[in-house]
Amino acid sequence: MNPIVINFMYAAGGGLLAIFFSWFAVKVFSHFMPFSVSEQLGKGNLAVGVTVMGIFIGVGIAMGLVIGLGLN
Repeated sequence: MNPIVINFMYAAGGGLLAIFFSWFAVKVFSHFMPFSVSEQLGKGNLAVGVTVMGIFIGVGIAMGLVIGLGLN
Protein backbone atom coordinates (compact mmCIF):
# COMPACT_ATOMS: atom_id res chain seq x y z
CA MET A 1 0.00 0.00 0.00
CA ASN A 2 1.14 3.55 -0.64
CA PRO A 3 2.82 5.10 2.46
CA ILE A 4 0.96 8.38 1.93
CA VAL A 5 -2.39 6.58 2.13
CA ILE A 6 -1.28 4.67 5.22
CA ASN A 7 -0.14 7.92 6.92
CA PHE A 8 -3.43 9.61 6.01
CA MET A 9 -5.42 6.70 7.46
CA TYR A 10 -3.26 6.78 10.60
CA ALA A 11 -3.78 10.54 10.99
CA ALA A 12 -7.54 10.23 10.42
CA GLY A 13 -7.75 7.44 12.99
CA GLY A 14 -5.75 9.55 15.41
CA GLY A 15 -8.10 12.47 14.85
CA LEU A 16 -11.08 10.28 15.65
CA LEU A 17 -9.32 9.04 18.78
CA ALA A 18 -8.62 12.65 19.82
CA ILE A 19 -12.31 13.52 19.46
CA PHE A 20 -13.32 10.45 21.44
CA PHE A 21 -10.82 11.11 24.25
CA SER A 22 -11.86 14.78 24.42
CA TRP A 23 -15.49 13.72 24.80
CA PHE A 24 -14.52 11.10 27.40
CA ALA A 25 -12.42 13.60 29.39
CA VAL A 26 -15.32 16.08 29.57
CA LYS A 27 -17.68 13.28 30.65
CA VAL A 28 -15.27 12.26 33.43
CA PHE A 29 -14.88 15.92 34.48
CA SER A 30 -18.66 16.34 34.49
CA HIS A 31 -19.08 13.17 36.58
CA PHE A 32 -16.82 14.47 39.36
CA MET A 33 -18.25 18.00 39.50
CA PRO A 34 -21.25 18.74 41.74
CA PHE A 35 -22.89 20.74 38.92
CA SER A 36 -23.93 20.15 35.32
CA VAL A 37 -21.11 21.25 33.02
CA SER A 38 -23.41 21.71 30.03
CA GLU A 39 -25.84 23.79 32.09
CA GLN A 40 -23.05 26.00 33.38
CA LEU A 41 -21.68 26.46 29.87
CA GLY A 42 -25.17 27.44 28.73
CA LYS A 43 -25.28 30.07 31.47
CA GLY A 44 -21.96 31.48 30.27
CA ASN A 45 -19.83 30.39 33.24
CA LEU A 46 -16.36 31.46 32.13
CA ALA A 47 -14.47 29.30 34.65
CA VAL A 48 -16.12 26.11 33.42
CA GLY A 49 -15.55 27.18 29.81
CA VAL A 50 -11.85 27.76 30.40
CA THR A 51 -11.54 24.41 32.16
CA VAL A 52 -13.24 22.55 29.31
CA MET A 53 -11.06 24.46 26.84
CA GLY A 54 -7.99 23.32 28.77
CA ILE A 55 -9.18 19.72 28.60
CA PHE A 56 -9.63 19.96 24.82
CA ILE A 57 -6.23 21.62 24.32
CA GLY A 58 -4.44 19.13 26.57
CA VAL A 59 -5.98 16.08 24.92
CA GLY A 60 -5.35 17.61 21.49
CA ILE A 61 -1.68 18.20 22.22
CA ALA A 62 -1.25 14.71 23.64
CA MET A 63 -2.96 13.05 20.68
CA GLY A 64 -1.05 15.28 18.24
CA LEU A 65 2.21 14.08 19.74
CA VAL A 66 1.10 10.47 19.47
CA ILE A 67 0.11 10.95 15.82
CA GLY A 68 3.22 12.96 14.98
CA LEU A 69 5.63 10.53 16.58
CA GLY A 70 3.80 7.60 15.04
CA LEU A 71 4.33 8.97 11.53
CA ASN A 72 8.11 8.88 11.90
